[in-house]
Amino acid sequence: MTQPIENPCGDCTNPDSTLARRDFFRVVGAGAAVAVAAKTAPRLMAEVPAAPLPKPAESLIQELHASLSASQKTQVVMPFNHGPKGGLPTRMGMYNNAVLGKEIGKIYTKPQIELIDRIVRSTCSGDDGYRQISRGGTWDASQTFGKCGAVLFGEPGEGKEYAWLFTGHHLTIRADGNFKDNVAWGGPMYYGHSPNGYSDKNIFFYQTKKVLEVFDVLDEKQRKKAIVVGNPGEQAGSVKFRKDAETRPGIALADLTSDQKTAVETVMRTILSPYRKEDADEIMSIVKANGGMDKVHLAFFRDKGADENEKWHFWRLEGPGFVWNYRVLPHVHCFVNIGKPIG
Repeated sequence: MTQPIENPCGDCTNPDSTLARRDFFRVVGAGAAVAVAAKTAPRLMAEVPAAPLPKPAESLIQELHASLSASQKTQVVMPFNHGPKGGLPTRMGMYNNAVLGKEIGKIYTKPQIELIDRIVRSTCSGDDGYRQISRGGTWDASQTFGKCGAVLFGEPGEGKEYAWLFTGHHLTIRADGNFKDNVAWGGPMYYGHSPNGYSDKNIFFYQTKKVLEVFDVLDEKQRKKAIVVGNPGEQAGSVKFRKDAETRPGIALADLTSDQKTAVETVMRTILSPYRKEDADEIMSIVKANGGMDKVHLAFFRDKGADENEKWHFWRLEGPGFVWNYRVLPHVHCFVNIGKPIG
């Protein structure tokens, strides 16, 4: 269910190229504060009109579609299964630039660009999630929102087959109205950042730190199972689902203690933290339907000659219908594929 990434990363030809975890209790704490205020000052609370709830991404996508002119639709709206004959649909690709060259700044009006920004924000968990997805507002080497791309496949609407695709440098994100296809996000995802993956300047360094904590709690026998010498590859080949009978690299979570399993589940919550809750919930429901976390393997890939400070070039979580392939060096590339296992 994957296809090669469009325009591979140019930074990879230059190893010297250099260009927090979400607070899960922030929302809970804010809600508690409101509840207390409501009890202590009911009249004051009644006088202040409630702020309108932010619209979900799907509603905003429908607004965007309705605002498009006929000319714009010919450029950025395609059939749901658009793509090469006999190949995978275009919407299932992973992109490292503006999708199909459709740069936002060259096609959309200013109000539409603002609406697209709201859609992107709606697919994130909040301000911190948006900060990570946007790489601190830089969009990595894109350096501007206008050089990213956004297109639609199908006609958005309740119960309809459609997908909205947003891409840029080191970025592919989606929204599909949670169409019941048992595919998270509606297709593979991609994120990355140009600084060295072991540098605190890399916006996703907190994810690697959390995974390294898991390695630290493994015993010597478990580490031997978890370490793989070599390279798992990237892009389409790296995130294809293996058949259930095939061996997956690394150590199975079923072989871990309860405390170690909790540490891996914390990694799962951490890497999903930039994305909105409903997407994270869908992913966990798919993992559960495919056999649960015990079927997932964790592997640390080490290139020959790696030093002790930067020993892992990749780490990887993989199970039936689940691949989270994270490259640490020379900078972060992460390809994600979650859906139906191939049996």
